[in-house]
Amino acid sequence: MSDLRERILIDLDKFNRTFNIADSLDLDDRETRVLDLAKRYREDAKYFLSKEDLPTSFGCITYAHGLLDALLIIKGKR
Repeated sequence: MSDLRERILIDLDKFNRTFNIADSLDLDDRETRVLDLAKRYREDAKYFLSKEDLPTSFGCITYAHGLLDALLIIKGKR
């Protein structure tokens, strides 16, 4: 398995754990939209991973993490 593929799988697992934290918060409509966008980027990452487009998959999961991190910062959880 390539190093990048392994990194993407690790990041997907990390995302899921962080997503569960964010999903349990009391979010307003805009924050819910950000959470949904992060989830969509995660799904894109999985899709591109299945197509072996590792650079695009990595970009998607990285962007998804950034959205979650920003949301958690706004909510005072980071």
